[in-house]
Amino acid sequence: MSDARPQKRSLTLHGHRTSVSLEDPFWQTFLRIAAEQGKTINGLAAEIDDRRLGSSGLATAIRLFVLAELEGQLRDG
Repeated sequence: MSDARPQKRSLTLHGHRTSVSLEDPFWQTFLRIAAEQGKTINGLAAEIDDRRLGSSGLATAIRLFVLAELEGQLRDG
């Protein structure tokens, strides 16, 4: 199993640099989902950022997105 500690990852959202701290399994799954959807990682992160509630951080929003996508894949079998 990979290191469970979050690592800082750099992103560019709507032309502005930012970073999120994500555990490697979440980051790798996020990369895979973006590729499957034909989107860049920055583009998908911007979409998530645009939809998230103001009180949650971007890293939390990405984790919840990954979880929802995986749950959907399990349901769709």
